[in-house]
Amino acid sequence: MNAESESPGRIYPPTYLLVAVVLMVCLHLLVPVRQVISAPYRYLGVIPLGAGLAGVLSVAAIFKRAGTAIKPFETSSTLVVDGLYRITRNPIYLGMVCGLVGVGVLAGSVTPFFVVPAFAYLVDRRFIRAEEAMLEQAFGSQYASYKSRVRRWL
Repeated sequence: MNAESESPGRIYPPTYLLVAVVLMVCLHLLVPVRQVISAPYRYLGVIPLGAGLAGVLSVAAIFKRAGTAIKPFETSSTLVVDGLYRITRNPIYLGMVCGLVGVGVLAGSVTPFFVVPAFAYLVDRRFIRAEEAMLEQAFGSQYASYKSRVRRWL
């Protein structure tokens, strides 16, 4: 039985990401505090937004090729260490954080940026630590060796 069928009400990271984006937009519109990035410079936000999206999509393709689970808390059949996994142990979460930075730059005001570290903290506590424990249990010294070579974020 997989983890999804054991916990059908589980909330996955893309939902947290969507909530973070909505919160950022609301903060920008309702409590902008101060506009710190003006047009046309705000449009540079598409760079981290696009980079984050590209990173997530490239990692999804690697997981598909490896034939292993991409959803949190599902058992991995393969330890993925290719592509962006050579420079970060969490490229999907890093891509999400980059996307949020892009949204903040596009908004240009101060308050949306408060959501970015809160999101990173939340995914670290809610997903990353549990995922790493599962990988360590499944892959033992192979994962420990990988973990010693590659940083969690960057």
